[in-house]
Amino acid sequence: MPGYLKLIISVLVVLVAGGLLLFGEAKDGRGIEWVVPLLGLFMILAIWLFPEARKLPLQEAQVASGKKR
Repeated sequence: MPGYLKLIISVLVVLVAGGLLLFGEAKDGRGIEWVVPLLGLFMILAIWLFPEARKLPLQEAQVASGKKR
């Protein structure tokens, strides 16, 4: 995934998670309002740390020729 796309996704996730943290007050006091910001942080770390899966060149050639394992 290109870096500019990761940056756009990261900014959107920060905006949504921050908005829910600021405006999503839970009245029961269980602390559930921290779930979305923590999951958002995990998502941002995951898209920057882990590379996306790619096919090996041999697999691409097999798919193009219609062969299966």
